[in-house]
Amino acid sequence: MAKRRRQTTMLSDVLQDAIRNSGQTHYRIAKNAGVGPETIDRFMAGRDIRISTAAKIAEALGLELKPKENK
Repeated sequence: MAKRRRQTTMLSDVLQDAIRNSGQTHYRIAKNAGVGPETIDRFMAGRDIRISTAAKIAEALGLELKPKENK
């Protein structure tokens, strides 16, 4: 019997969804995060970004990373 793989959500997917759903332009998010707008554009196009940059973007969007609750 084959093992079932757990569905995992990548941090980048969550951050990209938050950017899309924020209602803000890439320019506005970039300025609030203190990064260049081209950084947001490249990230949304699939390029990797540094974790420190992801943290700045998350902060600008009001996101936080926290452990899952054990059930």
